[in-house]
Amino acid sequence: MSCLALSLQPANGSDILIQTREWFPPARALVATSAFRQTRLAFAATKHPAASDSLSSLGDDPLAASSGQLIVGVESQYRVVYRLVNGIYVLGITIADHDNSVNVFECIHIVNQAVSVIVSACRGVDVTPEKLSRKYAEIYMALDIVLRGVSSIRLAAMLASMHGESIAKMVHSALDTESKIRGGESWLAVEGHAIEHEGSVEAFSNAIFELPPETLAAGDEVAASLAPAVVEQLEKKEEKEEEKDEPKDPFAASEAVNKQEDLAGEFKKDKSQGSDLTLALAGLEVTTLPPAEATQATRIAVEGFEGDYGGIEFSNEQTSLGETFEGFSEAWGGGLDASEFVGTKKIPKQQGLGGLELLQTEAAAAGGGDTPLENLLVQKTEMKGPEMYIVEEISAEFRESLLARVGLMGVVYLKTLPTKQSGDKETEFSFRVDNTKPVKRFVMHSSKVSSLGNGMFHVRTAASDEPIPILKYSLFPKSTPLPLRVRLVQRHSGTLFSVMIQYVSNPDLPVPLKDVTFVLKLPVDPSLLKVSPKAALNRSQKELKWVVPEIALKGAPGKLRVRMPVDSSEGEGDEEIEAVCYVKFSMEGTTSLSEISLRPASEGNTDFYEVNHRYQSGVYMCN
Repeated sequence: MSCLALSLQPANGSDILIQTREWFPPARALVATSAFRQTRLAFAATKHPAASDSLSSLGDDPLAASSGQLIVGVESQYRVVYRLVNGIYVLGITIADHDNSVNVFECIHIVNQAVSVIVSACRGVDVTPEKLSRKYAEIYMALDIVLRGVSSIRLAAMLASMHGESIAKMVHSALDTESKIRGGESWLAVEGHAIEHEGSVEAFSNAIFELPPETLAAGDEVAASLAPAVVEQLEKKEEKEEEKDEPKDPFAASEAVNKQEDLAGEFKKDKSQGSDLTLALAGLEVTTLPPAEATQATRIAVEGFEGDYGGIEFSNEQTSLGETFEGFSEAWGGGLDASEFVGTKKIPKQQGLGGLELLQTEAAAAGGGDTPLENLLVQKTEMKGPEMYIVEEISAEFRESLLARVGLMGVVYLKTLPTKQSGDKETEFSFRVDNTKPVKRFVMHSSKVSSLGNGMFHVRTAASDEPIPILKYSLFPKSTPLPLRVRLVQRHSGTLFSVMIQYVSNPDLPVPLKDVTFVLKLPVDPSLLKVSPKAALNRSQKELKWVVPEIALKGAPGKLRVRMPVDSSEGEGDEEIEAVCYVKFSMEGTTSLSEISLRPASEGNTDFYEVNHRYQSGVYMCN
């Protein structure tokens, strides 16, 4: 179910061909192709905007690429995988799998095979509707086979016979071609062998081999003369088996009761051995003793571990067998009774985890006697309700003192009550976003947020212990505020390379920037360095780092300077040596950098609490 339909759609004009699977209605395939065409035309309409909106429509048509995929539809959504071949879109339609249940790569493979079919039919990449109409029947049959799945061998055979005389030959001869390439024979060549084999099996199964009675009688006489004893033994075994099969009384006395005890009778004397003791002792195994060196102890002279270790001592001092094994008759094998060392009184075991119970009793006494320790820890971080805040990331590039490009992306986060506090209760409320005039585009988390229009949104989601991103937005470049302007001036004269960084803060910021980091990427590893003010040098990364504690809002521009000697041969190439400066900062406050704010849907409601917003630098650089 990877690919449900294939379609050929020209860039200008109606669809040329559409091929679907048996269970997929063609009407739905037409809905998907029509939605793809409307989306493509909508994107193409923004390529030549009015002069006033030129800054807001920067970028190329995303569907003008040679290949890609797009999700279309509102209620019934489909994923359209497309490839553009000289003005003809080859579309592969499948369902929009939000749970990764469909193999998209297999659908892409089928679209690539369809591209190979039309390129082969048009004898090149110059694919036009006129050329496709000339080979319409061949393309129709080939795409029908490709849609149902075809191997690379069969596809190559089909493409090779695309311009032949017969369509049926192109379709059906591919099966035999694939078998030949794989080394197998066709059914026409093997069918005769199969019929012959089946006839032979049937003939042998019906054959009967009979011997005359005289031959059988002669064979019985010869068998009886050769092994008469064997026959008698077999008869005795059969008689014993018949006796065993008879039922026995389970309460009958055993025959072993009437058997006489005869110890000497169990031994059989071998008269052939005579008085030869070697034959009598041949089956006995005697354990060999270790050599004399192994019985000696090893002397260890390490400080703190002095003494003799190891060794075996043989002694014959025991006078009797009882004295030898005397130690094993008492407790613990050596007269050590456990009752002599362990008392009868049990020591009470302390409860808790190393005194935490005492901490809990003290906290309970401080809180009135009824407040457990867990509640005291939760009281400091307990939330009153859902919280929302904005995290904005701004990126900018300066070339000397001129702003080359800028962009800001913001994310609205929702922090629900913890799952332990809210349980299975869902978080649901409405809110509005103010000051959205500079916003270029909003993107919603469709499974959690829905738009009510006029900047109003409704959120409904389950409780989560982590913040949930529900909205994303980007600003127009002309409306993006700059928290910091940076200028980089570099001079290379002779063997000296000088760099100066100037920076000034935006006076309209609510609070001044703090702990701003300037990282200067040096073109070479410096042997000598003169900086003002002091900076940290990382030779492995070839970078200098300044940390400015605070940048005043309406103060004079700050300066960071560095000078170092460079080899004169390093600047003689086609590329001059250059330095690049990166700026990193992060701030938190009651208002966002773009001045976008979050408010309840109606005044006076406290469905959520707006906490401090944050903004930080992305790729903030100057060269």
